[in-house]
This record gives sequence, structure tokens and C-alpha cells, in this order.
Amino acid sequence: MQKIVIAIDGYSGCGKSSTAKAVAKILNYTYIDSGAMYRAATLHFLNNHVTLSNTEDVEKNLESLRISFHINQENGKQETFLNDENVEAEIRSMKVSEYVSEVSKIKEVRTALVAQQQHLGRNKGVVMDGRDISTVVFPNAELKVFMTADLNIRAKRRQKELMEKGDMVDLDKILQNLSERDKTDSNRKESPLLKAKDAIALDTSNLDFEEQVNQIVELAKVRIGTYYNEYGSNH
Repeated sequence: MQKIVIAIDGYSGCGKSSTAKAVAKILNYTYIDSGAMYRAATLHFLNNHVTLSNTEDVEKNLESLRISFHINQENGKQETFLNDENVEAEIRSMKVSEYVSEVSKIKEVRTALVAQQQHLGRNKGVVMDGRDISTVVFPNAELKVFMTADLNIRAKRRQKELMEKGDMVDLDKILQNLSERDKTDSNRKESPLLKAKDAIALDTSNLDFEEQVNQIVELAKVRIGTYYNEYGSNH
């Protein structure tokens, strides 16, 4: 059976990452967490006190940036490593959330990470989520999905996610953070958050997790079938 590239874009707090992981698991595809890559880069810059407006400082620190993903053998979950150190918990903190959009706006950062992402997806059979996956990273992806949800619902979901990790954050602070990130991501000069013309919109406001996963899996099966029929088994 032919494999395709599934690109999932959308706003913060729509459940892109958790949904993409589940879709990849069902289809036996590789999951590439682009958001985690930008969060890891942000943590790297914070740890090294990088001045974001200093291009030379940014480029110097990008040279020492190594991001990888490894499966935790105990729980089977994929975790993010920064320069061989497990940073999965740290990159999900509010400290990183408050800076990640600013770091993501930097051209040099995007160029470096997009190159890594395209390399990871060169053989297809991947699911990747982010903000410019359909428009920049994989513009020729066979399936493009753009996820949206009501801001208040997204904030409550994010708060629940943080609470489960023992991080108590006021809902108003999360609302403000998400609203600011929406604005920054949509209006940045480099690879802004946009719905690709051929992307399928999926509003998850009134969908539970299983429903949104199943919808994307069904869309993927249709695209895989179409791709197989069009190009044949030897393509």
C-alpha cells in the first residue's frame, strides 16, 4: 500500500499534536512534532540567553542545536531530546510558550528547522503538525488538514493539559497567551499561519478526541486509496 504525507496545521490548543500522534499510530506512520522542534529551539535559546534580534547570536546557537525524537520504552510515548537531553516536560512549560512564537518568527530558525523536517519526511509515510506544514514544509502533501476551535475551548483544553503535568496556570493567562500567539503566528513575516487552499478545515470545538482522530484517519484512507489507484503499486 502506498504511503502519503499528512500535513496538519492550525491554531494553538486545537489538539494538533495529540491528534497527529494518534493518526500516525493508527496508520503505522512516523509522527514528526514540528511544534516540539520550535519549542526545543526556544528552550535552547533561553538556556543560552540568546538575543533574538542579534542574527549572529541566533546563527551561532543554531549550529549547536540538535533535536531528535525517541520512544520511551516504558510508556511507548515519543519524547523530545535537545542535544541528547530529554526536554519533553520543559518544552511544554508556560515559560517556553511565552517565547516560542517570537523564536518561530526568525527566518534563520525556520530555514534550519524546515530543512530538518523535509529530510525527515522524504520517504513519506509521515504525519506532521504545525503552522506552515501544508504551505511551506510539504506543499505537495497528499492530505492537508487545517484544525480550528473556539478560543475559550482551546484555553480550557490547554489548562487541563498543564494541570495534568502539575503546572497550575490561571485560565486568563492561558487565554491571553493563546490570543497573542494566534495574532503573532498569523501575522508574522516568515511562513505565517495560513489555511492552504486545498486544505480541509476541521473545527474541533464540538468534537471529542476520538472523533477528530477518526475523521482524519478516514480522510487519509480515501487519499491513500486515490493515490494507489492513480499511480499504481509500482509508483
